[in-house]
Parts: sequence; structure tokens; C-alpha cells
Amino acid sequence: MNASEVRELSVEELNNKLVALKEELFKLRFQSAVNQLENPMRIKAVKKDIARVKTILRENELNSKNS
Repeated sequence: MNASEVRELSVEELNNKLVALKEELFKLRFQSAVNQLENPMRIKAVKKDIARVKTILRENELNSKNS
């Protein structure tokens, strides 16, 4: 997922995506704790996706306040 894809989503879709990504991160961390994680780089990718979604949500919030 890249930033241009995230910018196309609505605020409600972004919030749903954020919840889903946080759930996925929790599951990945749990798998890591019990040594069943197949792809350790997925944790890093999910964290970056969470950061992207939060950044876009904040940009939208600031744009709506200034308008």
C-alpha cells in the first residue's frame, strides 16, 4: 500500500483500515512471541502502513480545519 492509494480512501474507510492493520499487527506480534512467524518483515510493513494511514487522517483533519 502506498500513500496515493491511501489518499483515495474516505475518512471512514481509513478508520476501518487502521483498525484492521492494528489487529494484524497484534496477531503478528503474538505469532512472533510463540515463534510461529513466517515473515518477520511483515511486522515492519504493517507498522509503516499504520503510520501512513495516521498521517493521511491527520492531513485530512488539518485541511478540514483550515477550510
